[in-house]
Formats: sequence, structure tokens, C-alpha cells
Amino acid sequence: MAKHLRPRDIDAIVDIIIGWPTEKLTWQGICEAASNVIGSTPTRQTLNAHATIKATYDAKKSGLKIHGPRTAMPSSLAAAAQRIARLQSENDDLRSRNDALLEQFVKWQYNAYKRGVKGHQLNEDLPRIDRERTEDANIPK
Repeated sequence: MAKHLRPRDIDAIVDIIIGWPTEKLTWQGICEAASNVIGSTPTRQTLNAHATIKATYDAKKSGLKIHGPRTAMPSSLAAAAQRIARLQSENDDLRSRNDALLEQFVKWQYNAYKRGVKGHQLNEDLPRIDRERTEDANIPK
């Protein structure tokens, strides 16, 4: 039987995927690494069922395909400290942007609710644009 993951377990598994050290990223490897953290071995299907874990896995997998494994070491501790400081400031910036977007989403959600827009209306697909179409009325004869 599949183990139901708690939010704490999901966050731990996401951290495992983000910090994955090698080029070979597999669901089986993640399951084995997660067993040390959460106490039991989850299945691939259990991990794949959580959108956060799947999105992190897909992003890490595509990042490894594009950039390869990151094993370059800084030449000195000063360079490493500068890199860490830059990455922390970039991380802080991205967090603040994410918070602003979440705040904007809550405003939109409230305004849509206030005006009676239903959730299924908000989630409708965008209309498809047929760029190959021509109007017979516009074609000179």
C-alpha cells in the first residue's frame, strides 16, 4: 500500500531532488534516498502523484540535460562566499517576486468571486487561433 505523504515529507523529497548530485536522476534513486528521510520507501507512483514533486523532478531533469551536472568548485573560499551571497540575493529576489504574484492572484481570485465568475469559467482553455484560415469575402476575384 502506498504511503500518504505529509507536507513535511513532500518538502524533504523536493529538497532531495534539488540537491541531487549526479547526472543520473531516476525515480528509483529518489525513492531510495527518500526512504532514509521519511522512514519508508515511497513508490514512484506516490511521488509522481504530487504536483510539487513531479514539477521539481521535471525541472531538475531538464536542467541536467541542458547544463549537465554541476561539479565545478570555486577556486577559493572568497569566490565561494561571493557566489553564495549572489545566489542568496537572487533567491530572495525570486521569493519576493513569487510573493507578489501570489498576492496578485489572491486579488484576482477575490474580484472574480465578487463578480460571480465561477472557477470552471476561469479555467477554460484559451480560444485556438487558426492562422492558416482565410476569409472568402476578403479574397478579390
